Amino acid sequence: MPGSLREAAAARLEFRREAKAMGWWQVDADTLADSRFVVSPYAEALACLKTLARGAAGHPGERAWLDAHLPAYRARLAADPVAGELVAAGLLRPWNADFLTPTPTGAPGVSFEEELRAVRATPADAARADVAVSLGGRLPERLRRDDLPHLAAELLAWVWRETVLPDWPRRRRVIEADIVARTAQVGQGGWASALDTLRPGTRWLGASRLQINVRDYPPRDVSGARLLFVPVVPRTGWVSWHLPQQRYALVYPCAGVLAETGSAAPPESLGRLLGPARARVLALLDTPKSTTQLVALTGQGLGSVGRHLKVLLDARLVVRRRAGRSVLYYRTAAGEVLVAAQRAG
Repeated sequence: MPGSLREAAAARLEFRREAKAMGWWQVDADTLADSRFVVSPYAEALACLKTLARGAAGHPGERAWLDAHLPAYRARLAADPVAGELVAAGLLRPWNADFLTPTPTGAPGVSFEEELRAVRATPADAARADVAVSLGGRLPERLRRDDLPHLAAELLAWVWRETVLPDWPRRRRVIEADIVARTAQVGQGGWASALDTLRPGTRWLGASRLQINVRDYPPRDVSGARLLFVPVVPRTGWVSWHLPQQRYALVYPCAGVLAETGSAAPPESLGRLLGPARARVLALLDTPKSTTQLVALTGQGLGSVGRHLKVLLDARLVVRRRAGRSVLYYRTAAGEVLVAAQRAG
């Protein structure tokens, strides 16, 4: 067999082997070029519901959040056991019930209630069928009812109102900071570099193939569709699609350093030394960040962040370097010693 044919046969064999071991999407260049990172309040609420249902934290900040809200969540499910069974059946299986994971529209400024309407509007028979699929084809007697969309929507509205909304400004800043970082990564290293680090099991395979997970799912051709990437703060993720409008979404957890430091306060002694706002900027620079990321993470204005950075630069506590179109700031050795000493104290 000629060398080129042997190589082609080997490639086909590897392709089949990969196809059996993972889920992947066929994505053409135009679809990838037009894809977007978007903010979805509903996705954040659903990710928080998944975290509450599992009762396991991905990092210390999430542990504190769970400790604060898990008792009330469990009390609510104790008062509504059917909703609890619906969550276990539809969100804690390898395959989510599709009606619980509506695909975002990607429209800017969309509200949680606007996104929740897709769940409320689900026909009862479609909701039952989705739950049956997630359970492998068997639907328990208690879930053979017409109000599953209503039960799901009411529980998600409670999760949003009680556990997400009070903290939504900070969560949104963390999400926006992740979008800034991912967008810069795409600009510097191309889509492959960004996709390889979205979440475990996701990577760019080449040959227009995007691996979405390591499960044995059939491949999908999403060429010509609208592809959305949706960051959430909790350590979870999923995929979804809306076939009538050819929209696909990949939900992934924000970069750990953003999710964890977004809620961390600088040492109090460092705040007394530099001022609380400036100390927060310095504490966040344990990894390189742009001015835009710092604005998103701190909630401070662009001018304020810029002034803090100038003072820190003049004091030789931080330095800056250009990376593609972005200017990144990070701590110097002196800055590292100062922060470490204050944290140790």
